[in-house]
Amino acid sequence: MKKLTTLFFILFLVEYGAFCSEDDRPNIVFIFADDWGWGDLSCHGHPYIKTPNIDRLAVEGTDFTRFTVASGVCSPSRAAVVTGQFPARQSIIQHFDVVPNNVRRGMPDWLSPEAPSLPRFLQEAGYRTALFGKWHLSNSPVTDSPRPDAYGYDDYAAFNCSGEEMPWFEDTNLASAFIEESVHRDQPFFINLWIHEPHTPHHSLPKYERMFDHLEHREDQIYAAVLAHADERIGQLLATLDRLGITDQTLVIFSSDNGPERARPGTELLLMDDHATGSGWNTAASKGTTGGRRGFKAAVFEGGIGVPFIARWPGQIKAGMIDDESLISAVDLLPTFCELAAAKLPDDYVSDGISFTSVLKGEPMPQRKKPLFWKIHPGSRHGSDHWAAFAVVHDQWKLVTNSDHSRVALFNISKDVGESKDLHAEKPETVTDLLAMLKAWKATLPDGPFGDVFSTLRKPVN
Repeated sequence: MKKLTTLFFILFLVEYGAFCSEDDRPNIVFIFADDWGWGDLSCHGHPYIKTPNIDRLAVEGTDFTRFTVASGVCSPSRAAVVTGQFPARQSIIQHFDVVPNNVRRGMPDWLSPEAPSLPRFLQEAGYRTALFGKWHLSNSPVTDSPRPDAYGYDDYAAFNCSGEEMPWFEDTNLASAFIEESVHRDQPFFINLWIHEPHTPHHSLPKYERMFDHLEHREDQIYAAVLAHADERIGQLLATLDRLGITDQTLVIFSSDNGPERARPGTELLLMDDHATGSGWNTAASKGTTGGRRGFKAAVFEGGIGVPFIARWPGQIKAGMIDDESLISAVDLLPTFCELAAAKLPDDYVSDGISFTSVLKGEPMPQRKKPLFWKIHPGSRHGSDHWAAFAVVHDQWKLVTNSDHSRVALFNISKDVGESKDLHAEKPETVTDLLAMLKAWKATLPDGPFGDVFSTLRKPVN
């Protein structure tokens, strides 16, 4: 009888090993939207956009309203997530483009595979790692650029990358399959789910447009439809976690790479084509909102860098909470995820961020000892809030300034997230202090791209 009991116990462990594992590190799913504004959620009060699945994350988790990304545009923002460093340290100060534009901006042609890499650190800690969706740490016209698996991903399917590009709408299907395989292997997983919406082209399907046919303007209908489609796919992913019984073991975060795009007044609604995702509607249907934050995409004002950040981990992160005090940055993601994963960082790795694991679990945010910095190439945008090339945040103060620092604006960002009152004339000493911090930081940056980050396509250009 004792032998039979022992046999049954062994069979029980084999059958239910995944639930009895001593590895209590969470699975991590980081959903990074593209141009999704802070105000573009029904849980943030949008009057007609419906996002019930993202709202579910807010109901079951905590909504952090002071999160900022490291740039107002895509590629540098993503580089900060991967490296845990300000993207200017890699000379990534605009989106990756065709080689002549990269050269003109003083940029590399891709993020160096030798740079610090979050997926590689987690991979070395025993996680299965994957990326599904947009890449844009190079670009598809640069055909000799490294593919995502060079950065520590066990699996990937992507667009805006070299090689074969995935259909944008397959992102969550592929992620769900990867999750199932990880559960089958009894191995923790990390997924960068970098979805397309609501970047142009706007791929608006009739099923979702009909949900908003009561709206007066066609552009509003299209924008709401593409967000509804994205939200539904996120819901399918959450359903996969529920079905596999791993919801409580999985940290899910929803955020965006930068603030929303807005068309210039009078832009005609037209179809456009994109080499990565195909045909869809142009920026006339870009109707993003910032929740009262100043500026839009490509600005270092809060409308360009202040984005949604909703985190759910049942039993660990408080449900139904709003944290409107903790100043969290995208450069904090790498140290946080690595702490949660018990991943050992290289001895020579220097992070620009801090771990906010305790903040996720409801403790007060520790005071940031180091300032946060932004640098952006002005690009081709000429809006009233696109004059600033740099920004620095320290304590309650935020300073924005142009390339030669001849123009500045100062805000008490802890009280004035809308950046409505410029205090630079009233606080000249604070301006002087912040400019000194900024100049000291600039002195630590490289003179230009370095390492194996140049395409052979540069040869005719130089």
